[in-house]
Amino acid sequence: MKPTASLLTLLCAALPALAQQAPTTATPAAPASAPAALYDAAKAQAWGANDLGLRAYTLVLLKTGPKRMPDGPERDAMFKGHFANMQRLAREGLLVYAGPLDGQQDLRGLFIFATTDLEAARKAIDTDPVVINGEMVAELHKHLGSAALMGVNEQHVRLIRPKP
Repeated sequence: MKPTASLLTLLCAALPALAQQAPTTATPAAPASAPAALYDAAKAQAWGANDLGLRAYTLVLLKTGPKRMPDGPERDAMFKGHFANMQRLAREGLLVYAGPLDGQQDLRGLFIFATTDLEAARKAIDTDPVVINGEMVAELHKHLGSAALMGVNEQHVRLIRPKP
């Protein structure tokens, strides 16, 4: 969990400067600083990358909600449903990244959706048991980040060790 948070922190620190100069639509040319041999035009186009390899997303901050469910089987079932919902949204291609936060300032987790349509993101969030039950509330923001996030779900499954 810590390495992911550190990587996310680094990305978040670097992107504001890039975002100021980044157009919001994809273009076929690679950035001048990228070696031509590394540029993958097909992936850039498929993932919606602009010239700097960035694309627009919806960032969702999950915060502590008004109704904490008491510990027990119902709470366990709610979180099992939360994880199943995230897997479903990832399979559908809408959820490209999710993870817990350290809980400071009531921040519990985050989602990154492959859409800039806040209404579509809100509808997806409203299917999550932790939101339905008031355990968490969602705060939505438009976000510009690496288009490479679109490949996270495909690569992540290759990192999960099979059970013996």
